[in-house]
Amino acid sequence: MAAPITVYHYPFSPYGRRITWYLALRGIPYSECEQPAWMPRPDLKMIGVEYRRIPVVAIGRDIYLDTRLQLPKLESLDVPQARLGGTTPEQRAFERLLSAYVNDRGMFGATALLLPEDLPMMNDPNFLKDRDDFFASPNYKWDAQSRKEQRPASLRKLADMFILLEGTLLADSRTWILDTPQPSLADIEAVWLLNFILEIPGTLPEAQFSAKTYPQVFAWIDRFRAALDKAKAKNSPRSLSGAQAAAEITRAAWNEATGAVDTHDFEVAALGLAKGDMVTVGPTDFGSSCRDAGALVSVSSQEVVIEAEAGQSTVRIHAPRQQFSIEKP
Repeated sequence: MAAPITVYHYPFSPYGRRITWYLALRGIPYSECEQPAWMPRPDLKMIGVEYRRIPVVAIGRDIYLDTRLQLPKLESLDVPQARLGGTTPEQRAFERLLSAYVNDRGMFGATALLLPEDLPMMNDPNFLKDRDDFFASPNYKWDAQSRKEQRPASLRKLADMFILLEGTLLADSRTWILDTPQPSLADIEAVWLLNFILEIPGTLPEAQFSAKTYPQVFAWIDRFRAALDKAKAKNSPRSLSGAQAAAEITRAAWNEATGAVDTHDFEVAALGLAKGDMVTVGPTDFGSSCRDAGALVSVSSQEVVIEAEAGQSTVRIHAPRQQFSIEKP
């Protein structure tokens, strides 16, 4: 039996939806601890987490950061519900490529630059201050003037994705990306960002982004929304307060056995790391101002795991290697 799952997120987080959609479509029960849209998030500190991005997923006492790691971990769970991932090497490659295309090509950054200036949150000083910290990077500017100047290039980037889907993966009028009977992990990887931007009126010019221009893409998104609504009606999460979530997580069993530190890993060798060393881990792109500290448990090509204090207990925090760094304090 799988350890209990708790998702820390807020309802309109597009990344949070990647996780809650997966759980709904696969039919896996879970609990949620709703978070504010901006810092601080004291609920996460109660489980020993400094990381500032949403979502955070706990499976037992193991805490997983970043959806690029969270989704594979959920997909690997040995539960009765059928997995959503591809069953052939080609299908799994499509999933990986779609994830990389949307997550690693600056698509979210481009989308954030398109948010209409008249949205309530775009006029909330707390939100704007928080996002200034979140997006702080010499390679990315998010102030009002930069948003205006970069809008044409951002629209071009979004149009490229619509064109790709319309002209290739959906060109034969298939129902789902991998031509499966039901929506798969590949559909989630491709749809989450487009759905987010289309839900916000005034974000995309209708003359260039509509069901008339991209009929296959818009029909596919409509099908996905309908399938998701049906799945969510059968799998409502249990709502927990921060104190309730922390109590359950810190008393739970571990989800995974401990691994080893790969001594041949490039970063491990360069830093001279060994199991038990105190290190920090954190993202190198957005939200890099907050890092988690703890004793090194394991390092592999896919993840780094540290053990951190959480009140009177400890948790193991798992971070992906991609766009995350390990540092000695």
